[in-house]
Amino acid sequence: MRPSTLLFPAVLAGFVAVLVGYASSAAIIWQAAAAAGANAHQVAGWMTALGIGMGISTLALSWWYKAPVLTAWSTPGAALLATSLNGVTLAETIGIFIFANALILLCGVTGLFARLMKLIPHSLAAAMLAGVLLRFGLQAFSNLDGHFLLCGSMLAAWLMAKALAPRYAIVATLLVGSAVAWAGGDVVTRDIALSVVMPQFIAPAFTFTSLLSIGVPFFLVTMASQNAPGFATMKASGYPLAVSPLIMVTGGLALLLSPFGVFSICIAAITAAICQSPDAHPDAGKRWLAAAAAGVFYLLAGIFGGSIAGLMAALPLSWIQTLAGLALLGTISGSLYQALNLEAERDAAIVTFLMTASGATILGIGSAFWGLVLGGLCYAVFSRRRRA
Repeated sequence: MRPSTLLFPAVLAGFVAVLVGYASSAAIIWQAAAAAGANAHQVAGWMTALGIGMGISTLALSWWYKAPVLTAWSTPGAALLATSLNGVTLAETIGIFIFANALILLCGVTGLFARLMKLIPHSLAAAMLAGVLLRFGLQAFSNLDGHFLLCGSMLAAWLMAKALAPRYAIVATLLVGSAVAWAGGDVVTRDIALSVVMPQFIAPAFTFTSLLSIGVPFFLVTMASQNAPGFATMKASGYPLAVSPLIMVTGGLALLLSPFGVFSICIAAITAAICQSPDAHPDAGKRWLAAAAAGVFYLLAGIFGGSIAGLMAALPLSWIQTLAGLALLGTISGSLYQALNLEAERDAAIVTFLMTASGATILGIGSAFWGLVLGGLCYAVFSRRRRA
């Protein structure tokens, strides 16, 4: 078989990985940036910086290790930001990015990642994530009331693709939803242009309340729900790379680009599996080419970040919310399963989930933090009682 014949599936795998990544969560990032008060130009700059950062890190790490190391933004982290940034200034938002990425870099430098994650029971971390994502899952179905044709067609496309070709379920949902929205005249194209938007530097501001109530949960969600599954996916695919160097590279690059809107650069999990599968290349030693191709597509997406932001603004809000909700269903169900699977930790996990999902703000601190606090308290009390 000719090398060009083997190379095409790798390039296609890289393209699909990037397409799925953007289709499943670019809408969530748009919502997070809007919640922070960013204007259209700033959102476009965020997408540019994110694409360039992920492209550089994916290309560099895949080439250096000769392994399919795909990076991504933290989709669960973006969801947490979208639900937590209302009322927070744009400067404070950048301060949160810098704070969280500095903690991630510190974990890589000191090698504390594994030990730090052991301090929080996995069931509580999963329950907090499920509580954060609950609103997005509900939106996937609540929009059926008032937008039945658009959202119903997207739900039907997701259901059929999930049964026939699960890997492309979100791509099918995106295409069908876009076609229905276009046919219904719901797509406003006057602001879409193939443009290059330079990222804008935003001076950070640091407040104790925002760092504690948003920064700490964001850091924990990113490490527990994005980096940890990413490393687990690589190991399961036969690429057990050292953790700390990858954390240092991704965390350091994200910290450097934080003032330009890069909230995280992490080790990818779901999309990485596309590049790490035998479908990408029959030779496991050559699958890094699929990740390298993804890095090139990341760079292209970053260069034209303004067009992606304009596309998000042109599409109806119900389309964005339905796509995001359906894309996160797997994460929500998986988190709930992990949270409630152990009977001994179930009560503490459900307290964490409900407190986080409540959206309550106590003493100016968001519900995700209090979910961990109350759940941790329950966990400690119940564990002590069982030991007694």
